[in-house]
Amino acid sequence: MNHPVAVALSDFSSLFLQAWRDAGHDFPRSEDLVGLESPCVEHDSGDEVTWKPITRQPQGDLAGVEKGIEIELHRDIVDFYSTQFSGDMTAKFGEIELDLLQVFSEQDSVRLQENILGHLVTQRRLKLKPTVFIGVIDSADKVIAICNLTGEVILETLGKNERDVLAKDVASFLQQLVPVVREA
Repeated sequence: MNHPVAVALSDFSSLFLQAWRDAGHDFPRSEDLVGLESPCVEHDSGDEVTWKPITRQPQGDLAGVEKGIEIELHRDIVDFYSTQFSGDMTAKFGEIELDLLQVFSEQDSVRLQENILGHLVTQRRLKLKPTVFIGVIDSADKVIAICNLTGEVILETLGKNERDVLAKDVASFLQQLVPVVREA
């Protein structure tokens, strides 16, 4: 876990956990994860799940995506999605509030790879530079993504060539995030 993205993601995850503790909770909570199995689940009450990010051993990969579309993914993308299991984490980047997408379990990793593959196929069809989403915001047509060619983190308008650079790389993006505790 020496890659800068893995270190920055681990550091942000620790800050996220601390924000929940500071808000009076032992762990982050989610109603959306009820009934889903994951090594990061601390408790499932049937009404809500408490969880914490954990290091993924062994580290996962996105080989299914790379093989499916015959593209080599930027190392930052692979490390972002393959070094830990976690629920999605809410954060702010400047004035932008986002849900930082995460892999919750091995089964979730398969679903994620299918979604990434579909996204890349659509981009190829539209002749857009390849990106992989890592965050969602309260806008149906915009996502936070990593440019596969440059490694820059961008605010992307889906299906269009509208992209605003947020950070030069994933590690610096993660280092600028501020955790947000969003309770149900």
